[in-house]
Amino acid sequence: MKGIIQNSVLALAAQAALASAGPVTERQTQYVGPENGTLVIIGGNAQDDAIYQRIIDLAGGPDAPIITIPTADGAPTYDNDAANAATFRRLGAKNVTVLHTYDPKVADTEEFAAPLRTAKGVFFGGGRQWRLVDAYAGTLTERLFHEVLDRGGVVSGSSAGASIQGSFLARGDTATNQILVGDHQVGFGFLKNAAIDQHVLVRGRQFDMFDILKVRPELLGIAIDENTALIVSKNDAEVYRGTYVIIYDGGFWSREGSELKHLPNSSSIFYFLRNGDKYDLGKRQVVVQDLVDQSAEL
Repeated sequence: MKGIIQNSVLALAAQAALASAGPVTERQTQYVGPENGTLVIIGGNAQDDAIYQRIIDLAGGPDAPIITIPTADGAPTYDNDAANAATFRRLGAKNVTVLHTYDPKVADTEEFAAPLRTAKGVFFGGGRQWRLVDAYAGTLTERLFHEVLDRGGVVSGSSAGASIQGSFLARGDTATNQILVGDHQVGFGFLKNAAIDQHVLVRGRQFDMFDILKVRPELLGIAIDENTALIVSKNDAEVYRGTYVIIYDGGFWSREGSELKHLPNSSSIFYFLRNGDKYDLGKRQVVVQDLVDQSAEL
């Protein structure tokens, strides 16, 4: 009986380890973002050509190979314009490939994943982020996503393609996108120890991140509004274009100061960053130099 109990405990421990493990073995690094390369994390409804142009530039220019991934959308088939491939081409990108499968066995083959070996940019389209996990997690394809960054390339995505970039997968439930902590909780981890939400202000989601932070308080919460990007390299993050990015780090920051504000406790607080604002992901604090203070005008 003692042996049976010991074996059961070991089995449960093994299951727990598997449940908490990421799709790819976490890389030891001092940075929250990628040590090499750049992330462009877009909060959905990406209409601004300047954001796509920034992705092309970060990939290396018009001749750089860019791969778009439409899988999150859930459609039965995709054409060669899927996942904003047409937008990249319209802006001058000459080497754009749509890559898709729902089958992880296919995603684990060299034949399927081969275009990623020379890619300089990846773009994940919108939809449901758990579909990306089901198709690519733990496969050769996912490993090659990371290698695009290792070579100094850019990994980008909008809506579901934003959330998948975090280590914790926000809204990863297969039943509904209204469940923040769902049956899929592990993202691709390009941004470590973080959860990423999207469509935040347009859909009134600014309080939803607390559902995650109540059970995973160690995480950095980032929520990005539509048509707004957060550009990340190493520990440097900068808001690009659009409206606002909301930061949930247990602290508060305001460009007009906070000394006289009556603030809630650290478990219920967040603050806003706008175009051009910079954030240190390692220190979890706003980079205040070079900020333009417009409070005197209001």
